[in-house]
Amino acid sequence: MTAFLIVLVIILFVVAVWQLNKIFQMSKPAETDTSEVANDTDNNINGWLMLMLAFFTYGLIIVCFIKWGDVLLPEAASEHGSGIDSLMLITWIVIFIVGIITLWLLSYFAFKYRGEKGKRATFYADNDKLEFIWTIIPVIVLAGLIIYGLFTWTDIMNVDMEDDPMVVELYAYQFDWRARYSGDDNTLGEANVRLIEGVNQLGVDAADPNAQDDIVVNELHLPVGRKIIFKMRSQDVLHSAYMPHFRAQMNCVPGMITQFSFTPITTTEEMRNNQDIIDKVAKINELRREKSIDLVKEGDEALEPYEFDYMLLCNKICGASHYNMQMKIIVETQEEYDKWIAEQPTIAEQLKK
Repeated sequence: MTAFLIVLVIILFVVAVWQLNKIFQMSKPAETDTSEVANDTDNNINGWLMLMLAFFTYGLIIVCFIKWGDVLLPEAASEHGSGIDSLMLITWIVIFIVGIITLWLLSYFAFKYRGEKGKRATFYADNDKLEFIWTIIPVIVLAGLIIYGLFTWTDIMNVDMEDDPMVVELYAYQFDWRARYSGDDNTLGEANVRLIEGVNQLGVDAADPNAQDDIVVNELHLPVGRKIIFKMRSQDVLHSAYMPHFRAQMNCVPGMITQFSFTPITTTEEMRNNQDIIDKVAKINELRREKSIDLVKEGDEALEPYEFDYMLLCNKICGASHYNMQMKIIVETQEEYDKWIAEQPTIAEQLKK
C-alpha cells in the first residue's frame, strides 16, 4: 500500500509540474517574430556552425591519428602483402584528399554564401563545363584505382604450379577451425560433410588413396618462403578465413571450395622481434596487469602475459561464439616445419585407432 501511495504521489507531482509549465507558457508575452522563414540571425548561426564543423572534423582526425595510430598492423608477413598495403595507402590518400577538400568547400561555401536579406543567389539552369569536370575527374580516379586493384588481385590469385606450392585445406565450422595438410603426394583426398563421423571431423573419404597421407591438425604450421595454396571449406554457415598479418582473406562457403594463396616471408620469431610488435605486446600486457589487479581482488585468477602469435580468424559474424573462432598460425623454418609435420598422425593412422 505504501509503494502504491508513493507512485501515486509521483504521478500527481509530474501532472502538477506539467500544468504549471502550461500556465507559464501562456503567461509569456507573444513573440515578435513567429515566422518559420529563417532570418539573418538564423543564417549567421548556421553559417558559423558549418564552418566550425569543418575545423572540428579536422581536429578529430588528428586526435584519432595521434591516439590510435599505433594500433595499425605492422609490415606484412607475406610476399604479396606489400602490394596490398600500397594499394590501401594510395586509396586512403585519395579518400583523405577528396574528403578534406570537399568538407572545406561545403562548409566554407555554406558560411560565405549564407542567406542575407536583400542578397539574391545567381542561378544556373545548367553548365556543361562544370558537369563535365565533376563527372570526368571521379571517373578517371576510380578507374585508376579499380584497374590498379585488378592487377594486384590478379597477381595474388594467379598461382604458378611450377613453383610446387604446398596445398593446405582450411576447414571452418561453428565455432572453430581445422587444417588439413595434403601429405607427401601434395594432393588432398576427397571430402564430404555427409562422411563426418567419429574422429573423421572433416568428412574425408577414407577410401580415396590421396586421403591416406592427409594430416588434420588444430594448429597451422607454415614453412617460411614456401608458396601455400589454401583450399577452404565450410561445414555449416558462411565463414571468412582472415589472416590479417598476411593480408589474406577469403570466404568459406558451404557447398563449395574457395581458394587463396600466399608465401609467408617472416617467421613468428622474427615478427616477435619487430619493434612495432614489441611495443604492442608491452602495451597489451600493461593493460592485462591492470585488469589482473582487479580480478585478484575479486578472487579470480590473474591474466597470463600475452605473447604475439599469427592468428587465423573468422571475419564473418557466424553465430554466438564468432568472436572466439580462431586458430594459431606458426611460421617457422623448413627444418622446424619438417620436424613438426613428421610427428603428426595421418588420417589412415587416426582411423586405425
